[in-house]
Amino acid sequence: MPEGDVLRRTAARLDAALVGTPLVRAELRWPTAATVDLVGRTVLGTRPYGKHLLTRFDDGRTLHTHLRMDGTWRVEPTGSSAAQGRSTRVRALLATERWTALGLLLGMLDVVPTRDEATLVGHLGPDVLDDPFDLDEALRRWAARGATPVAEVLLDQTVVAGIGTIFMAESLFAERVWPWTPADAVPDPGRVLRVARRLMQRSVLSGRPAERVHGRNRRPCVRCGTPITVGSARPAPMSRPVFWCPRCQARDAATSPR
Repeated sequence: MPEGDVLRRTAARLDAALVGTPLVRAELRWPTAATVDLVGRTVLGTRPYGKHLLTRFDDGRTLHTHLRMDGTWRVEPTGSSAAQGRSTRVRALLATERWTALGLLLGMLDVVPTRDEATLVGHLGPDVLDDPFDLDEALRRWAARGATPVAEVLLDQTVVAGIGTIFMAESLFAERVWPWTPADAVPDPGRVLRVARRLMQRSVLSGRPAERVHGRNRRPCVRCGTPITVGSARPAPMSRPVFWCPRCQARDAATSPR
């Protein structure tokens, strides 16, 4: 599933294409929004929050989308063949005279009054990429998770929004933390969150995450050469892969669950 860094880049791409110019074509191919008319409306901007996108219009409405596992937004020149939106994969189409944004295989789509955005994302924790990032609130929510494995806490969007399997693994690897360490036994949770934020900020700028451990199952650790292994966080059907180095992130007896 795309993580917060991807959503930041997506929002910037939508803003560059749509902001400030009235829509000449708008189609929401979604059962609960198929009759919504956005033609003539002007996009004010798209706000990324965690793994959600909030596209705000000048009439006080917001288009909320979530990419889930397979979704993406593409931008094509209006009038081009690609911008026609003929594919059955297209769930949303927003077009100005110059650019057309196509939402493909979106996992969620809602249109709500902008004032009601909190009904969609208000339950989430602070966005790890926000400026400023509310670290104090994130740590309060972290503390409430008690002895939950730290890998699961990092994936919990109600604790911190935007972190997924890549940056969960990368931040724990950077800090040499065993992924199943109880959250309340992690020596410095704030440092782990700051590392995750820094890694994601770099990815926003570079266009791709620097994967030092994620996806490297059985390949040698970049630090010690030990083969990377993969475990899992959270019970099925919500389980997620956790890549880690058995040597660099060895289980510490002092922080193991009793």
